[in-house]
Order: sequence, then C-alpha cells, then structure tokens
Amino acid sequence: MNSPLMQTYARLPVAFDRGEGAWLWDKNGKKYLDALAGIAVCGLGHAHPLIADAICDQARRLLHTSNIYEIPLQTQLAAELTALSGMDNAFLANSGAEANEAAIKIARLYGHQRNIDKPVIVVMEQAFHGRTLATLTATGNRKVQAGFEPLVSGFVRVPFGDLKALETVAGNTPDVVAVLLEPIQGEGGIRIPEVGYLHGVREICNHHEWLMMLDEIQSGISRTGQMFAFQHAGITPDVLTLAKGLGNGFPVAVCLARGAAARAFKPGNHGSTFGGNPLACRVALTVLQILQKENLAARAEELGQRMLAGFNDSLGGIKGVKTIRGHGLMIGIELEQPCKELVALALEQSLLINVTAERVIRLLPPLIISTEEADQIVNGVSAVIREFLGA
Repeated sequence: MNSPLMQTYARLPVAFDRGEGAWLWDKNGKKYLDALAGIAVCGLGHAHPLIADAICDQARRLLHTSNIYEIPLQTQLAAELTALSGMDNAFLANSGAEANEAAIKIARLYGHQRNIDKPVIVVMEQAFHGRTLATLTATGNRKVQAGFEPLVSGFVRVPFGDLKALETVAGNTPDVVAVLLEPIQGEGGIRIPEVGYLHGVREICNHHEWLMMLDEIQSGISRTGQMFAFQHAGITPDVLTLAKGLGNGFPVAVCLARGAAARAFKPGNHGSTFGGNPLACRVALTVLQILQKENLAARAEELGQRMLAGFNDSLGGIKGVKTIRGHGLMIGIELEQPCKELVALALEQSLLINVTAERVIRLLPPLIISTEEADQIVNGVSAVIREFLGA
C-alpha cells in the first residue's frame, strides 16, 4: 500500500482515537487494554487529567523561548531530578537517543581531559541505546546496525552480566574511559543481571577511573519499584539518562551527571533547540509530582509481584515457556521459540503487548493500573500464550 510515511515501521492494523487510564479505543469504538503503555512511556496512563491541565495551562503561558535564555521551569526540573537521583546537574533533551548522545560526548570529553586521544566506551551485547549513528553503534544488535556502516569508532562490547569480561577489557584496552549499560535490558528481552552485578561494575569503574553511565530510559521513573532501577543495587552512577516515562507521552529526556562527568561540558560543547523548553519541563515536573504523591513506585513493585505470581501459576511448567521474569512492572515471558505472531493474536483479543528479542513477550503496563486490570492482563496474556503453544 502506498503511504506518505517512510516505511520505518511494520505497523499493526489498528489506529487509536482516544485513551483513558490503561485503556485505548480505536476509531470504530473497540476497547483495548494497554499492557505496553507506548513501550514504557505512559506510566500515568492515557489522558491523565493533571497532565492535560498542565499542558493546556502552560501552552497558554509560554511554549518556547530558547536555551540562550534562562528557563526557570528547566532549572526547577533539573533541581528535582538531581535531588531524586543524587546527581549534580542535568542536560535536557527531547528523546532517549539524544540523552545517550550527550552521555557519549561527556565520556569522550572526560577522556580527552585525561589526555586520552582515542577514548573507548565499553558497551553490552544485546543492549539498546537508540537509533542515531552513535547510539546504534553502542546498541548490541546487529539487525539495528546493518546497512549503516561505517559505524562510529570508540566502542568495545562485552557480554551483559559478565564482570570477568569487563576486567579482561580493563587489562587489554588502556584507553577505556566509561561503561554504558542498562540496569535491566529492555529491548534485549527484559534481561535482569544477577544481584551484585551493578555493584561490581561500580567497583571496576572506581578502580580504573572510568565513568559508570546508566541508560534508564526504559527502567527509570518508578517502573521497577524504585524511582530509578540503580537504587535497588545501592550504588550511584556517574551519568544517568532518562526519557520515556518522564513526559508520559510528551517528548522530554535528560542526561544527568555528577562529579567529573558533571564538569565535562562547557558552553558551546552541546545544545538542543527544543530540549527542556517550558512546556516539556512543566509536564515532566507534573509527572514527578504525581508519581511521588501517589507512591507509584511502591505500587509498581506490589503489582509486579502479583503479576509474576499470577503468570507462574498459569504458565509455570508449561512446555514451551522457558522463563518468567520481571522487576516491578517490567515483565518478560520468554518462550522456547520465536513468537512475534503473539502480538497480532493478542490484538484480536483487545490486548496490547509486545514481543522483543524474537521470543520474549514484553509487558510494560501503566503504573496506575488497578488490581483487576493487572489480573486481566495476566489472564489475557496467559490465554494467548496457551493458544499459541497449544497447551
């Protein structure tokens, strides 16, 4: 079919007209339960009234000036995020890829300030950091990179969760300046490292004076049961990137830094036309206020445990189901075979899910779902998987 849009997505045959909470309605009025939330974006659900009010009120006051002027709402948002994360300062951007580009540039500046001419960043197999040229190079998925060579130099890759491999790089590659990783790999298949892994990475970075840079674009903003996933490990990174849930659907992202990383950028090193404009910052501040007032991190932890228990009851031991895993409302069910067809099967049952890494059903529902809606997701997804496996 001819389309005025570039063919960058294999779109599903549905178009949504409106949303409310965890539900979406298509243009024919059919109702769908959203267990994906725009891939971890709409943590507060669709059409949240306080977000709508903030957008309308700020749109009537001021949408945009420029980053060459002071933007009080941007300063307020940076202060809130640094206080929550233990970081020193923030660069506001529009997308996760832009936030990660800022992190990569910080690492390179940090390296040059240490007289390293060709700084190297360690990245992980099966990682996902975005689709700009530098971030797709950092991404550990050959399918994402194919056709875009030559890729950006200055990256070395190790297996996720393997501290010995990281130590080996330290011994063989003297120009390493930073490690970039996700605390939980989302696009890679909801891969959760063993307890102690992040702490071990922190110790290696400290020993070698590397920056520890965490991509929490999917795992951050209360999704895993803490405001940030790194807080489960009791460590603090040097650089932290956030996006997705920060704007609940409005494009806003941030690269946070502390210590030497926070001192890397000087005027002229980096910038963004739209990043951190008054409207984006007003929305993000409202999101953070709602998350904290309603203690939605704790809610995500509680519902995540309930859903994992439900999936283990309904799918545990079934032939074809390899593992069921999750942290808060970041849940993956791995099958022993590719299962992309499940997305369409679920859509027929009015349920929105996603399959990643070819065989992992990825569930990222809104944090505001009710207990009954969480149970509906468990029952609906379990029924679709059973049908697919013939169990």
